[in-house]
Amino acid sequence: MALMITDECINCDVCEPECPNDAIYMGLEIYEIHADKCTECVGHYDAPQCRQVCPVDCIPFDPAHKESQDQLMVKYNLLMAKKKAESA
Repeated sequence: MALMITDECINCDVCEPECPNDAIYMGLEIYEIHADKCTECVGHYDAPQCRQVCPVDCIPFDPAHKESQDQLMVKYNLLMAKKKAESA
């Protein structure tokens, strides 16, 4: 399941650099997460890094994007293959 950032976000900027997939970006008013890039840090870390550093706990799981651990790993592998192809 991808993560999402709620309107409780205080724009403290700590989550964006923690995302290994560059899924977090500044939206119109608060930070947002590209669900197609979010793997909950599967493949990189044991836990979502953005959730670890968020001081206001505003990064819940996104119920609109439910994915199993296996699906998240497939997404991770596809993202890494794309990143490798783009850097070649």
